[in-house]
Amino acid sequence: MPVTNPVTLGLKKSFGFGDRLGLAGPGHIAALKKSNFAGIIAQQSIREMTRTHRTPDEVMQAAQKAIEAARYDKPWGADADHLKTEADVKYTADAGFCFFTIDPSEFVVNEADTMDEAALASGVEALVRDDVVASDWESTYLGKEHDLDGLSLTFDKESLYRAAVKYARAIAHCEKMAGFIAKHSAGKPYEIEVSVDETDSPTSLLEHLFFALELKRRGVVVVSLAPRFIGEFEKGIDYKGDLAKFEESLKGHVAIAKVMGPYKISVHSGSDKFSIYPVIGRVCGDLLHVKTAGTSYLEALRVVCRTDLPLFKEIVCYSCGRFSDDKASYHISVTDADVDAFAANPPADYETVFLNEDNGRQLLHVTFGSVLTLGKAESGRSFKEAIMENLQANSALHEEVLTKHLGKHLRLLEQG
Repeated sequence: MPVTNPVTLGLKKSFGFGDRLGLAGPGHIAALKKSNFAGIIAQQSIREMTRTHRTPDEVMQAAQKAIEAARYDKPWGADADHLKTEADVKYTADAGFCFFTIDPSEFVVNEADTMDEAALASGVEALVRDDVVASDWESTYLGKEHDLDGLSLTFDKESLYRAAVKYARAIAHCEKMAGFIAKHSAGKPYEIEVSVDETDSPTSLLEHLFFALELKRRGVVVVSLAPRFIGEFEKGIDYKGDLAKFEESLKGHVAIAKVMGPYKISVHSGSDKFSIYPVIGRVCGDLLHVKTAGTSYLEALRVVCRTDLPLFKEIVCYSCGRFSDDKASYHISVTDADVDAFAANPPADYETVFLNEDNGRQLLHVTFGSVLTLGKAESGRSFKEAIMENLQANSALHEEVLTKHLGKHLRLLEQG
């Protein structure tokens, strides 16, 4: 019998499938069935729900419908992603979500990486004054050697101050959010993830250790933590950076997670990072969660491109016009000049340029909210209505492209 309600998944390695349209479930489940990952099948962030005009109930119901149709009989999870307020928690808990991703990024002080000694001292004084850190916090951490599964880390004054100024207020916010999650879960099992991936500067190993120690001091138990890794995790395209350095850094993060939890290392913006999947799979083992979202939307547009090219061209044209406004909250490489070039010189092969190449993929990735809530085709129908009708009429192709694309993600992770 299908398992129709989400459950907590614990430390089993897991993979999150974001679905912005509510029709990707069959392809996601087909890909998942060929892997040994546990699946987060209902997953959407508050930001995405706002941009797509969807509710947590709608996200949950779409996942459950796909589960029932596929007769999927394994445990699956539901991730309420990037939660920042108590209202966010209640909104998603009421719909049955049981995996809650806290996003404290607004409280992260990225400038701590480059502050001088005086500025750091002033920042620490403010933390003590505001009771963000314990009165004896410095003696608790300073000079103590931490043996972490073969990795030895020790805070000196500078590294401790930078870690505290950068993350202490974010950690305090996590404690507050954890209280809201416990309150609104009303005695039902739940899991917490903390994400600091959408910040400007990488999370050093000492900063990760400080974060974990402070979470433990505050009694916040997490099933996974998403650091900001070295290199670039841009939306919808492969990893940019030195693979050897990334692997060495990841080993350190995993060592901390093993001893301080254990908890899983969570890889956000995990879509299409094919070059590092074998490394991630090998280094993390079962202590791994990977989160994807926008890539499934792009595969839906691939179906539209293959079956209704005029509609796809309209979506591309509209996206070009929306790009300068919609790019604001994303870290991406494609520029206004690149998009202007698309508009001035339409390509001969739309699928290759807009769905296989970096600039085109990022253009379509960041404009999804406008396309799905504001844009209209020349026929007068909304783009969302036209896309949904197309996918329903081509459901077999939609499932096929999703199974292939997400299956590649899972296969490379397991190859590691």
